[in-house]
Amino acid sequence: MNASTLWWGLLFGSIGLGFFVYGRKQRAIVPLLCGIALMVFPYLVSGTAWLIAVGVVLIAIPRFVSL
Repeated sequence: MNASTLWWGLLFGSIGLGFFVYGRKQRAIVPLLCGIALMVFPYLVSGTAWLIAVGVVLIAIPRFVSL
């Protein structure tokens, strides 16, 4: 684990917290689940490139999927 992985994890975790709060207040399941995933996945992904790729995909999901 290096510094860039920690900073990217912090960024995606913060965005995930925002998605989580928004999803909970609006009772929207997609942002809520993406927020939880954004807060948890940095613990599971070790490479910086994979961290960025998965984070960008999880951020984009609520934009294109609405239930």
